[in-house]
Amino acid sequence: MARARDVLVRHRAPDGARDDDAQSRTVLDKAAHENFPVAPFFLPRAWRRDLMAVYGFARLVDDIGDGDLAPGGGDALRLGLDPAADGADRLALLDALEADLHRVFSDRAPGPLHPLMRRLGPTVRRCGLTPEPFLGLIEANRQDQRTGRYATYGDLLAYCELSANPVGRLVLGITGTASPERIRRSDAVCTGLQIVEHLQDVAEDLRRDRVYLPGEDMKRFGVTERDLAAPTGSAPVRALIAYEAERARALLNEGTPLVGSVHGRLKLLLAGFVAGGRAALRAVAAADHDVLPGPPKPTKLSLLREVRATLRRKG
Repeated sequence: MARARDVLVRHRAPDGARDDDAQSRTVLDKAAHENFPVAPFFLPRAWRRDLMAVYGFARLVDDIGDGDLAPGGGDALRLGLDPAADGADRLALLDALEADLHRVFSDRAPGPLHPLMRRLGPTVRRCGLTPEPFLGLIEANRQDQRTGRYATYGDLLAYCELSANPVGRLVLGITGTASPERIRRSDAVCTGLQIVEHLQDVAEDLRRDRVYLPGEDMKRFGVTERDLAAPTGSAPVRALIAYEAERARALLNEGTPLVGSVHGRLKLLLAGFVAGGRAALRAVAAADHDVLPGPPKPTKLSLLREVRATLRRKG
């Protein structure tokens, strides 16, 4: 990304192109603040480039769904909408993004409108990616606009199938390592990581009028949404979080053999994903499963320990 900035300095682009590139950088710069490394330095340059292109798409989808787009209506305009739509009609923005995604996969003119979608095109062609994972991420964010509650654990897993599992499938597609068994293991890891994130962000999600704790489990532990809005977790809330954490741990364990099925730098990347989930669960446990004051975060040392442990595991 620094190199791209240098090119922009050396070669003056039209104002619109400079604005588009700045808009892309704003989204891509968020990668540095994610819980897990998006495209770590040790990966081959081609993989890093393609992972960042996919990240740009995923970040844009989430920013639309969460109402976190940059102010000013620039993204709406780039998607062919009235800038007044920016943040006002998230479903319209998601529909426009889906239309732009279809342009990425089409050979017909005009090409994609949004700069992040134009960046995605070469990755799609180079890696032979299909539309389905991208469409799943868009549909997950549509679902967030329509519902913020999940009655059963099965309902939550169905949501994770759209919101999380496509990411792992795209990583396998970019690295050329996809197989039915690896996809199955990857889905388990990604769903586990999504549940971990939900547990860390209970308070923040509630402020967005979303609850990702299954309603049947809340009822079983005697937890209400009013309890989730408290400054600290009651004993029933902490018991519920511990219960869901064990489910997430089981999913990570189910997916761990994925790490041993690959080699080299990809093995280290996948170990980092699994270890990140395990370290986060340790942080939640260390907080006595009280996630309401704020998301418990693992230390770098605990993450490194989990990476080593994951690499040593046979399955």
